[in-house]
Amino acid sequence: MAAFPVVTTVPLPSRARTGFARSALHGLFALTVLPLALAGCGRESSTPPAQPHGQVMEEATVRAGDVTVRASVVPTLRVGEAVARQYGIERGPGRVLVLVGVRQGPETGEIALPAQVTLETADLRGVSERQVLREVRSGGPPEQALIDYVGTVRVTPPETLRFDIRVERAGEAPIRLQFSRDVFPD
Repeated sequence: MAAFPVVTTVPLPSRARTGFARSALHGLFALTVLPLALAGCGRESSTPPAQPHGQVMEEATVRAGDVTVRASVVPTLRVGEAVARQYGIERGPGRVLVLVGVRQGPETGEIALPAQVTLETADLRGVSERQVLREVRSGGPPEQALIDYVGTVRVTPPETLRFDIRVERAGEAPIRLQFSRDVFPD
């Protein structure tokens, strides 16, 4: 069975939690967690506010050797008409665009790579969907074209979705990227 690179969070070593690092962690805790806990004690709603219109969710990235896989999730209503036509997607409420790029080389000189990209999404209830993302080429001759992989996922905001992306290239080990995103109503 092939090993997959997976994005994970690594805890600090115990020696890094001593002295100054410990005080910094306690200060960070006091500045971030304590106000959030106190905010939960008021009479205001605890539902997080919707993201400002036009804001793109944070990009998820994994690197395997000299290959980088980047994934973005954007509500389709925030995608312009021209971009929606280019990617062949339908804009509408309750739908997010998943955009994946597979690139090789240093960031300033990356080239797009052909691949087969599959996506599996699951919500907090465990309802899942699997799809093969479509390849979309744009700009320049075929050897210089930018290649993206696109798909859409239905969602009933507010919702938390888990994304599991698998990238397969001929003769190479598969690359896996896993992340979660919260989707709020527009």
